Amino acid sequence: MQTIAELLAQELGASPVHVQNVIDLLDQGNTIPFIARYRKELHGSMDDTALRKLEDRLNYLRNLEQRRQEVKSAIEGQEKLTPELAEAIDHARTLAEVEDLYRPYKQKRRTRATVAREKGLAPLAELLLAQRRDCPDPMQAAQGFIDPEKGVETVADALQGANDIVAELLSDDAAIRKTLRELLRRQGRLRSLATGEEDSVYRLYYDFEQPLPKLAGHQILAINRGEKEGFLSVTVLLERETGLTALRRAVVRPGSAAMEFIKSACEDAYDRLIYPSLEREARSDLTERACEGAIQTFALNLKPLLMQPPVKGHVTMGLDPGYAHGCKVAVIDATGKVLDTTVVYPTYGQRQKQEAIARLGAMIQRHHVEHIAIGNGTASRETEQMAVELIHTLGGGVSYMMVSEAGASVYSASKLAAEEFPEYDVNLRSAVSIARRMQDPLAELVKIDPKAIGVGQYQHDMPQKRLDETLGGVVEDCVNAVGVDVNTASASLLGRVAGLNGTTAKNIVKYREENGAFTTRRQLLKVPKVGPKAFQQCAGFLRVPESRNVLDHTGVHPESYPAAEQLLTLCGYTAADVGAAAMSQLPQKVRAMGEENAARQIGVGVPTLQDVVKELVKPGRDVRDDLPAPILRTDVLDIKDLRPGMELTGTVRNVVDFGVFVDIGVHQDGLVHISQICDRFIRHPLEAVSIGDIVDVQVLSVDFKKQRIQLTMKLGDRQDKKEAAKDQPAARCKKPANKQNFKKKQEHRKPVKKGNNFFDNIIIE
Repeated sequence: MQTIAELLAQELGASPVHVQNVIDLLDQGNTIPFIARYRKELHGSMDDTALRKLEDRLNYLRNLEQRRQEVKSAIEGQEKLTPELAEAIDHARTLAEVEDLYRPYKQKRRTRATVAREKGLAPLAELLLAQRRDCPDPMQAAQGFIDPEKGVETVADALQGANDIVAELLSDDAAIRKTLRELLRRQGRLRSLATGEEDSVYRLYYDFEQPLPKLAGHQILAINRGEKEGFLSVTVLLERETGLTALRRAVVRPGSAAMEFIKSACEDAYDRLIYPSLEREARSDLTERACEGAIQTFALNLKPLLMQPPVKGHVTMGLDPGYAHGCKVAVIDATGKVLDTTVVYPTYGQRQKQEAIARLGAMIQRHHVEHIAIGNGTASRETEQMAVELIHTLGGGVSYMMVSEAGASVYSASKLAAEEFPEYDVNLRSAVSIARRMQDPLAELVKIDPKAIGVGQYQHDMPQKRLDETLGGVVEDCVNAVGVDVNTASASLLGRVAGLNGTTAKNIVKYREENGAFTTRRQLLKVPKVGPKAFQQCAGFLRVPESRNVLDHTGVHPESYPAAEQLLTLCGYTAADVGAAAMSQLPQKVRAMGEENAARQIGVGVPTLQDVVKELVKPGRDVRDDLPAPILRTDVLDIKDLRPGMELTGTVRNVVDFGVFVDIGVHQDGLVHISQICDRFIRHPLEAVSIGDIVDVQVLSVDFKKQRIQLTMKLGDRQDKKEAAKDQPAARCKKPANKQNFKKKQEHRKPVKKGNNFFDNIIIE
């Protein structure tokens, strides 16, 4: 029998040695980011995504093994465990198969079969089910089991009881259930019908039927929600005769005197016990599959959103739009410190709009504001128009960007926000958060529950524990990929660093408040509850710019400091050269002496050597700086300006199963259906594009009533189409899309513009 490591290696296409090493590292309490970054030699340079997949499967297989042992122990306690049954349980590959094998031995509630057994009819059932050549006619066989005292008054009563027992035995047969389960998965269909005549967003599913293998995840989730809300009635269909034929082939022995009786029992078992159970199981499997797909899509969308390039080093104005309570304004400096706040009312009338422009213009000039971040919620359209007028009034020099405000209200009303900004009300805190999202999206978004960020589909219908685990892992990976300044980071950000938690993160903040800025990484060991293990896990991801040791500014782990210093000496450098222009020759020098030779001389593996070289050349580098910069605008485009054939440049804001939503500079994002993304066949949009990608699109159609824009990315060489877009607004002229970005599904991009309700409605329809 294969070990868990061997099975995982086979599933993941990895070396069994590497897989076993990862298992050992996880069992020793190491975190995924630490393993991914600082133990590459042990796992063959798997990335964090592969490692988390391995961890998930490891947990499943271990739970499976635990359940195997529990089932064998339970059956053994009944003195019914045979060597054959034990072997079958050991070779079961899924929890469903284990439960099927356990089913005949599981304690059941009182059933019709139970009652029949109490009446002494089990021998009759076993006799007829065996269907031996000498099997008597069922009517004759039943004569010997008539017992009025037990409630068996007639032959019909005896045969009915025997039927009930046989039906339950067939239902509990693991091989039969496996055969029918696989048949249902291959040939089953999902059918949904309207429960009434009321119109709703679920109208596409009022008379809907689709083979189970072809069902898309968003369809399953939409149908589930429609059923839950009472608009749909849902069933799983399988041709009855097809299922019965498979069951009869497994059970019925032609020529037996009991053949017709067993056929009848098969029908009863199938209709009453087997199929209802398999239907429930199929619905559950479909939902689990759809949820897992949606969670993974959410995770793939969240990563580039968190890793979108920051707009660093600029004074920024944050605008939180609103009608009733006005537009909340906050100005922050390049470090995120609040400089000024106010509230303006541009939606109250023309006079108030001009007053708002004048007041904001004065604030911009007073604080030298360079960028404006506008939340994309209520009244964002009017606020965007005001911002454009404001920029024109100032004569330029200022640009703006629409920023997703998903979760901003959750943060502004949180205990964390109250602690951070006790002097501001909830609304002004939201404006500060919006401004900071532009400056450093990752640092700000980690303060918000990932579920509230709003990229994906049906996140509120997901298993919340699984969703939290997956999204928490994404946030952790992103934070550790970027690195964290230990002297400026918030407790929220520090809490996402490998090896740290909420308590140790708060202790770090408290320590630096009481003792001043950290001056070395080793100083972290003085923080309460940050022991050697926690230090090992977190040290490499924390930066200490105030340290005299240049390596404390880098992603080089303290355990590799001696190796880094040896490498510098070996190549004729000193610590003072790190980050200098001369250091650019280091990779060439290492290649000249041979990477394996250099790694051997300094006592590390080649992957670690390569990482050390990168850090020495660019100490404290931000991986986000290598990504395409966000699009900053100075003008606004109205949906009424759009027409078919117009070509535009936009930013991908969300990726779902059936397409991508692209911000093209109007209030409403446009939809590129999966069929319009590229000329080749793709199973999912994420194969071609990710959140934050800068893409060229063409308008296919505009529905002004529904505020929907249909786009295509299949531009090709159609010059005639380009002629149709000659007079598009100049403000939309941006650099061409980088097609290589399409392949970077795990890379890092930009925020989502729209709320969940809109996406959900689109998904449903």
